[in-house]
Amino acid sequence: MITTLIADHLFDGKTLHSNHPISIKDGKIIAFDTVKGAIETKVSGLLTAGFIDTQVNGGGGCLLNQNTNLQTLTAMSTAHAKYGTSSLLPTLITSNLNKIEQTANLISTAIAQHTPGILGVHFEGPHISEPKKGIHSSQQIRGLSQQELDIYCRDDLGIKIVTLAPENVSCETIKILVDHGVHVCLGHSNASFEQAQAALAAGATGFTHLFNAMSALESRAPNMVGAALLDEQSWCGIILDGHHVHPSTAKLAYRAKAARKMMLVTDSMSTIGSEQTQLHFDGHDINLVGDKLTSNSGQLAGSALNMITAVNNATHMLDISLSDALNMASLYPAEFLGIEGSRGQLSIGANADLTLLSTTNSSPRVLNTWIGGKAIF
Repeated sequence: MITTLIADHLFDGKTLHSNHPISIKDGKIIAFDTVKGAIETKVSGLLTAGFIDTQVNGGGGCLLNQNTNLQTLTAMSTAHAKYGTSSLLPTLITSNLNKIEQTANLISTAIAQHTPGILGVHFEGPHISEPKKGIHSSQQIRGLSQQELDIYCRDDLGIKIVTLAPENVSCETIKILVDHGVHVCLGHSNASFEQAQAALAAGATGFTHLFNAMSALESRAPNMVGAALLDEQSWCGIILDGHHVHPSTAKLAYRAKAARKMMLVTDSMSTIGSEQTQLHFDGHDINLVGDKLTSNSGQLAGSALNMITAVNNATHMLDISLSDALNMASLYPAEFLGIEGSRGQLSIGANADLTLLSTTNSSPRVLNTWIGGKAIF
């Protein structure tokens, strides 16, 4: 069956079109035209590529660290689809070896079963820095063992990200990870500028939540933030909730960073898409007050951010166009992950991962989300 959606407006990642058809068959985009025999549907709003979130700890009342099962992955995908996300990387926060292996086996099953929205896995720690651990467990922070390396190098996990501190993981190990298809991100790190540069030279290509939990830019020590902003080849994730990064700091970073290399992430916890306002994680009682998650010690504890809010915040905080903000949520993460041919933009042959946005005010909301041509929200 062929479905043709005719949108009031369509943004394909490059150009904004009006009254533009897009035809879908077997979960793929086959034409930007009406097709004979297709079921045609008029949709009001702005149709764009589905959002891609590379750092998602939970959603729908479930947290990957606590409920490591397929039901959690489905709950996360469904919850985030309400906010325009069509693809995500479930993120495991610093854990023991058994939990890492359990998560890897779960992701392998999800990939084999083509679980909607699940691209792979993001292991955030445990190979991080104690001074920059945030709410990560001190008891679990450690070097990278051969057992863990073997897990990360598996070829059945879809897209893989490992966030690590380069002062605690050798460049030789980073090279091995990269050679086995792992996207190495630098984060939760107190590394010097030189250590960060060496990790980039070894193949690291990303920075996890820029500014947060990393050595700060100083006048006589650029440190990790300086390395992130200066490097023209790497990508930076940024949490634009107004709490993790001051809007003016974010704006300055956006202007300094190479074009197309800044992407939106949520770092969201289980509260997204649920009525949950409290949770317990690794000895921390975490409370949601307004749109801010903090632990009982007053630390930020992940976020309560969703992708469409991040997009709207980007337009207002960074003073950029909606098109640029949409690309920060879709095309640029796809380019970081190397999947821009299949996701992140609307093109013939790409997955029909779509988001329909309202166009009635300056802060669009999500009306519909499709994953592989199927309406999820």
